[in-house]
Amino acid sequence: MNTAEELKEIVRQKYGEIAQADNAQGVDCGCGPTSCCNPDSSTEASYTILMNDEYATVNGYAADADLGLGCGLPTQFAKIEPGDVVVDLGSGAGNDCFVARAETGEMGRVIGLDMTPAMIDRARKNAKSLGYTNVDFVYGDIEDMPLPNDLADVVVSNCVMNLVPDKPKAFAETYRILKPGGHFSISDIVLTGDLPDGLQHDAELYAGCVSGAIQQDDYLQIITDTGFTNVQIQKKKVINLPSELLLKYLKPEESQTYQQAVEGHPARGIFSITVYAEK
Repeated sequence: MNTAEELKEIVRQKYGEIAQADNAQGVDCGCGPTSCCNPDSSTEASYTILMNDEYATVNGYAADADLGLGCGLPTQFAKIEPGDVVVDLGSGAGNDCFVARAETGEMGRVIGLDMTPAMIDRARKNAKSLGYTNVDFVYGDIEDMPLPNDLADVVVSNCVMNLVPDKPKAFAETYRILKPGGHFSISDIVLTGDLPDGLQHDAELYAGCVSGAIQQDDYLQIITDTGFTNVQIQKKKVINLPSELLLKYLKPEESQTYQQAVEGHPARGIFSITVYAEK
């Protein structure tokens, strides 16, 4: 597996490509723009990981800001109140920020943080076109946020923590920027049971949130160890990888063994969870 800095550069490059695409949703790949979207460039085939939730009917939804890169709908569970300060970690083109802005209203404030310059540019253009003056986008790393202590009432994030190599540090930073009594609602990908080596260690799949996933129990333990309380899973859904994708990274017998193991044990596999916790 690549080093932490190499992984960040992979993510930055791939998400930068999506941000600058003329039709970003056309390369939708759930949690990230991996090569699974078009495993064979000589054909028109496109295999989409069905991770993202449907936003179209949500108040504040902006189609131009929806790049289809999430794995949940954390704002739906985030208990955002009018006047709140909300921070979105890994804000992309701004979709979750604009949904949060519909909840917090004109008296609130929404800040999107992203480490991809092209995403920041696209998000700022989207905010300007929508006429929003209380939605800001900041360039920065989730492991070292350029944000003050005790800033946010609510933190949200949609399928981004998997892209952060040092997850304990990322959650420590989340704790730092939350006000006492604040809370987060974060959607992410976790595992129950091990992934085959071919899926677990591929850098491209890391950018797609698959090989970056850790065990659900370990994920929740990091949150608890950080100091958060009232940790609870608000939503959980299974992520089924298409056989075409599995065969790109696994031998046929490995793919069959993995599929049989998941089908035989519904509690095992890859899942999207939305987690809530309080400071």
